[in-house]
Parts: sequence; C-alpha cells; structure tokens
Amino acid sequence: MSKAEKTKQFIIEKSSVHFNKKGYLGTSLSEITDITGLTKGSIYGNFENKDDLAQAAYKFNAKKIGARLLQVSEQCTGGADEKLTAILDYYRNNWRELMQHGGCPLLNAAVEVDDTFPKLIPYVRKSFNEFSKMLESIIFLGITEKRFRPEIESEKFAATIIMLIEGGILLSQTLDNKDYLNIALDRVEFIIQNEMLV
Repeated sequence: MSKAEKTKQFIIEKSSVHFNKKGYLGTSLSEITDITGLTKGSIYGNFENKDDLAQAAYKFNAKKIGARLLQVSEQCTGGADEKLTAILDYYRNNWRELMQHGGCPLLNAAVEVDDTFPKLIPYVRKSFNEFSKMLESIIFLGITEKRFRPEIESEKFAATIIMLIEGGILLSQTLDNKDYLNIALDRVEFIIQNEMLV
C-alpha cells in the first residue's frame, strides 16, 4: 500500500470501534481527530466528509465480523449442523469482546440508519443479505448431505437464525446480561436439532 492508502486505512481502523460504539451520526469529527491523532485536514484529505468516513468504517466493521463467521464455519470439519453450531459458539464465547467493541455492527447500524442516515442503508442491507446467504449455503449443504430435511426452506430458516441472534444481542447489550443471548442461541440449537436434522 502507498503511504496515502496506509493513512486512509489507519483512519478507518482507528475510528471503526468508536463509530460502532457511539454511532455513525453521534461521532464528531473532533473525536476522530482525537482518536487518530491526525488533523481535520488529514481526515478531509482522505475522505470527502464525515459521512464518507462513516460508510468506510461501517464496511470495515461488517467485513470483519462477516469474515470471522465465515472462517468459523469453514474451519469446522463436521457436517452442516456442526457448522451452524460453531457459529453459535462464536457468539457464546466472544460475547464480552463483541460488547467491548460496541456490539454487532450490523445491528447497531440497522437501528441507527433507519430514518437518520439513508446513505448507509444499502450497505447494511448488503451485510444482512450476505449473512443470510452464508447461512443458506450451510443449510443447503446439510440438505445435500442428507443431514437436514429436504423440505427445509433455507431462506426462512436463515432469516429465523439471524433474527434470534440479533435479537439476543440487542437484549443482552441493552440489559448487560449475556443470558438473553444464550436464550436465543439455545432456541437456534433447538431448531437445528428438532426442526432441521433428519
């Protein structure tokens, strides 16, 4: 990477956690300069405006969690049900770290941008679609392995899994209590065991 590209990446990485914690609209440019140690001129030299940086920070956060979930599923050498369980275990085992970084970037952005930051909406939708497609591919794998029931509608099951995970994160984050996430993850495991497996 060139020096300019390194600087741009540095700004994105340093500001990404703060954006996720405080919000894409709630973060001020002066906070970004404090976090990065750079001047406003340096920030504006790499991004058109704060919204441009916020979009880049969101994409960085979303890509990071997406890559981690994909890695978790791919590293699991078991069947499709075990791959789904590995994803659930990721959330169980990394809840505290996730909260320290502001929670799920997809959920945070989805809640924030609904009415206030329309430019970010297409990126958030893309992230959720990619999450869904990843789960759908695992479910389809389970059907081809004949581990999952052939009549399963992968899109609906993927959506249900996402809703339970994100809802569990929302309650756990709001009430600072991991039990709510565990309840949601337990429900997903119940669905896998009782509604999906042959």
